[in-house]
Amino acid sequence: MPAKKGSRSSRKSSGRKSSSRKSGGRRYSKAASKSVESAMRRKKSGTLRSGKRGKGGKVKSRKQAIAIGLSEARKKGAKVPPKKKH
Repeated sequence: MPAKKGSRSSRKSSGRKSSSRKSGGRRYSKAASKSVESAMRRKKSGTLRSGKRGKGGKVKSRKQAIAIGLSEARKKGAKVPPKKKH
């Protein structure tokens, strides 16, 4: 049975997704990921609270816990992209 000619070798693109970032650096620092990990742990234990100075209600959403962790990392000066404005 003859093999297919040029099925993979003649592709023009390298198969990588093109991104708008030019260099392949980290988008979030290790300190930022540690802060998010800490927030997730506090959420699971039930001590993570929303609002200023933790005066709000108990956080129940995973997304909200991640957002709080990233916000804390920004305040500490970790490398975190700015918030998206809608």
